[in-house]
Amino acid sequence: MSSIHLDIVSAEGAIYSGEADFVVAPASQGDVGIAPRHAPLLTELRPGPVRVQREGEDEQLFYVTGGLLEIQPDAVIVLADSALRPDQLDVDAADEARRKAEVALEGATEKSDIEKAQRDLADAAARHRALKKLRVQD
Repeated sequence: MSSIHLDIVSAEGAIYSGEADFVVAPASQGDVGIAPRHAPLLTELRPGPVRVQREGEDEQLFYVTGGLLEIQPDAVIVLADSALRPDQLDVDAADEARRKAEVALEGATEKSDIEKAQRDLADAAARHRALKKLRVQD
């Protein structure tokens, strides 16, 4: 089976670099499945998991808070605002972030405060979904 090269990078540094048979990324308009020879695409990412599949190996998950996704026929580049490996995801921190975002959203009156609270809540919810998926795999 052919593969595609994947790089996941953020301001913190390189998170992953290697070959993949299939990649699923949380694009702004919905999840995008990426196989070798995919048509070129540049799109924004929303918070969520990037799933990396290799034949004969367990699926790998990485959590991104947003950023850009560039797809070329032979390479995928995830330029994440922030990215975490599964072992960096903390259930208690995700719960606390969600609670804080919900409280902030309830008390927000200015448009910019409401939008920030909504982004924070979406990020916390995406972390929760990623953690639930990871727990199922363990």
